[in-house]
Amino acid sequence: MRTIELFAGAGGLALGTMSAGFRHEAVVEWDRNACDTIRENNRRGVIAWPLHQVDVREFEYSSFQGLDLVAGGPPCQPFSIGGKHRGHADHRNLFPEAVRAVREIQPRAVLIENVKGLLRASFARYFEYIVLQLTYPGLRLRKDEDWASHLSRLERHHTKGGQKGLHYHVVFSRLNAADFGVPQRRERVFIVAFWSDIDAKWAFPQPTHSQDALFLSKWGIGDYWERHKVAKRDRPTPPSHHRAKVDRLREMLFDADLAPWLTVRDAIADLPDPRASGNSVLNHWQNGGARVYGGHTGSPLDEPAKTLKAGDHGVPGGENMLAYPNGDMRYFTVRESARLQTFPDDFAFQGSWTESMRQLGNAVPVALAKRLASSIRNRLDAVA
Repeated sequence: MRTIELFAGAGGLALGTMSAGFRHEAVVEWDRNACDTIRENNRRGVIAWPLHQVDVREFEYSSFQGLDLVAGGPPCQPFSIGGKHRGHADHRNLFPEAVRAVREIQPRAVLIENVKGLLRASFARYFEYIVLQLTYPGLRLRKDEDWASHLSRLERHHTKGGQKGLHYHVVFSRLNAADFGVPQRRERVFIVAFWSDIDAKWAFPQPTHSQDALFLSKWGIGDYWERHKVAKRDRPTPPSHHRAKVDRLREMLFDADLAPWLTVRDAIADLPDPRASGNSVLNHWQNGGARVYGGHTGSPLDEPAKTLKAGDHGVPGGENMLAYPNGDMRYFTVRESARLQTFPDDFAFQGSWTESMRQLGNAVPVALAKRLASSIRNRLDAVA
């Protein structure tokens, strides 16, 4: 199975599609630091991707027609809750370039990731526009047409029925990475499309992990603490309502094949303290200066991490800090953040600590990307 990766960043989505068995014909990214990360991992033999450091608006797709998958995460800042919310008016809105890639490559499937803010009510019309453009990528924006007029034309085309020519069946969903074995609460929108000639009958994968199962593991069974060898005197005080909730969850989850959400402790327990001498783990050094302030309280050790964020002006403290049970705080290291994003331990990040953390904050969790890409590949294999 052949794929092309657009807006690759540090490569989280690309690692997931690669792990699912897709072979990259091209990986396109313009940011120098992210490209340095990909080049370094190519050099180390961790990956073997044909990197193109170029603005995607200048990339030509003529030699990539007929690939199995187009994948990528267009810049999220235009739609991010933490951004300026300019949406389609933001110069970083590159969804039209994702549509151009689909139009020119005509892949069998498409996988796109973006922030959950894309589904906010204020962006509803533009999100409909994105979906209809992906549905009918051949119906191009005219030179004398604004996006709203183009949307109206797409709507008329969509509702007339009897579609012919290139078009796709498009579905989307907001997924929480914690529900799929990622030790981080991270909600993102995923858009998946299949070429209309393919009888895909595809649906988004069902969750494999749950918050309730974690609660039961901690306060019902107790195996969470036993697994991590946490003495009873060092365990947090259980919630006041835990006994009644445990009884209810035992019944609810008896037949459910769901694993507990993974926590920060699950992700990093085997890493040495980055403040200790002799630490030689790749990208595992400590940066000081972490502090608590309003709304920024760090990620508790025994819960999934808060969403790692990139930040426009350095590393966002509240989301990228570890909160110990005794009240101590420190920043996550790059390696710990990579664990929270399920990158492999031999994957090296290039650039300063701030820049590496930005790459990680922008990344797609590898495990979730692999889960989606594997499901897509299975359907493509089945209808080949």
